[in-house]
Amino acid sequence: MMKTAGNLLKPWFSARRFSSEIFVTRLSGYTTNEELIEMFSPFGVVTQARLIKDPKTQRPKGFGFVKFESEVDAEKALKAMNGRIVRGRLIFVEIAKTTRPGEDATC
Repeated sequence: MMKTAGNLLKPWFSARRFSSEIFVTRLSGYTTNEELIEMFSPFGVVTQARLIKDPKTQRPKGFGFVKFESEVDAEKALKAMNGRIVRGRLIFVEIAKTTRPGEDATC
């Protein structure tokens, strides 16, 4: 089964692709990369954790990315941590959206 978007054909499974990287939002502005690793390491091997920081102040903006060694670990973390309260804040976890070189992120 194929989806059509104009002249662009995509296999049906491309929309359901799971990633080993998750996107975490609504984190405390005082969260560190080390805390992010500690928070998600019970679900598998964390290969990278990065908080997005304000370029001027270098303070975390309250969201970041966690990359796992496997997609299975990322899925476990998403199911366990999405909607949890961490440091008094309700956090949300979703699969990080990735784009391939030359691909428009708005598609």
